Amino acid sequence: MKHFRIPLVSVIGGATCSPEEAALAERVGQLLAQHGYGVVCGGRGGVMAAVCKGTNQMGGVTVGILPGEDDREANPWVQIALPTGLGEARNALVARAGVGVIAIGGGYGTLSEIALALKWQRRVAGLVTWDIPGVYRASSPEDAVAYILST
Repeated sequence: MKHFRIPLVSVIGGATCSPEEAALAERVGQLLAQHGYGVVCGGRGGVMAAVCKGTNQMGGVTVGILPGEDDREANPWVQIALPTGLGEARNALVARAGVGVIAIGGGYGTLSEIALALKWQRRVAGLVTWDIPGVYRASSPEDAVAYILST
């Protein structure tokens, strides 16, 4: 049996997003894949779909931790869909699963993931997202990825 491990970065953001946020997320996904990292996210639309699309474009691995019990709710770019049936409680799993977190846009669900990641001492980079202590204000996708990978 072949075993492999790919480090994951959590990418979080809204289930709906602006075209600007989608472009940022897609680029983050491309960059992470180019550096040999996979993406873990909430697995549905908006920022989550865009980051998975970008990751797929570069041959990277995508994991979606879904709130419901049906893997068909995953966006088309999720390769590994994990239906949890946990609803928003799955945010804790998303925040914990990566070696770091990149937040792009988002509302209160994203804020909850940021807070948990900071509590668990994960590096958090933000692009057009919540401005709170502990979140590195990245100037670009390249800056966000470099910050997370500089551990």
